[in-house]
Amino acid sequence: MVAGLACLGLVACHASATGSEPPAARSVGSAGAGRLSGKVIVIDPGHNGGNAAHPEVINKPVWVGNGRKACNTTGTATADGYAEHAFTWDVSNRLAKMLRARGAEVTLTRGGDSGVGPCVTERAAIGNRAHADAALSIHGDGAAASKHGFHVILPLPVGRNKGIVAPSARLGEAIRDAYRSGTGMPYADYLGKDGLDRRDDLGGLNMSTVPAVFIECGNMKNTGDAAKMSSAAFRQLMAESLAEGFENYLR
Repeated sequence: MVAGLACLGLVACHASATGSEPPAARSVGSAGAGRLSGKVIVIDPGHNGGNAAHPEVINKPVWVGNGRKACNTTGTATADGYAEHAFTWDVSNRLAKMLRARGAEVTLTRGGDSGVGPCVTERAAIGNRAHADAALSIHGDGAAASKHGFHVILPLPVGRNKGIVAPSARLGEAIRDAYRSGTGMPYADYLGKDGLDRRDDLGGLNMSTVPAVFIECGNMKNTGDAAKMSSAAFRQLMAESLAEGFENYLR
């Protein structure tokens, strides 16, 4: 989730104004009954493929509840050039397909991987407007190459999100446990504790009024993590594990 052009964080960022794509893509889940029938889930694929070309959009400050942060960021990439925005888009779509097959109504916060934004505040607003039962922002970290593992980021109370801090913690634990069990990825060895970290500087969590967490699926700068994240088969495993986490939380 480390960015090259702007600071961290998740008022639309004028994505539609750039002509690149609408700020959100909404889809209704399978009409058939399933284990997640009636549940509303929002998936936020971190960053976007056009962000790097539009610093004037993504560097624009937005209010995130306790200060101003950049609208969005460029994200990171592996040493071989596999971009975080492409990774998150791929995993998110795999996950959405699985959740819809289980009967959930699923919304993605962006409609493609070549647009700009939307801003982190708009990503949170999409979940709020949908009255989501749960929201997950998917990322890959850009820590030092010697560090490895995954972690889930939980919200700290900032203001409007105070009511969702406790359920978000339960969601985060369910996502962490399922991801660890399903992928075999270790907890991050460079921050957090037992695969969990708590922050108050991410707009996507600060501005949320529905249970929401982030996951850093691995460190894209670490050779071992990058190899897994670059594998389509392993990304499928990641998506399956995340789907299981949602089901464990929502059942």
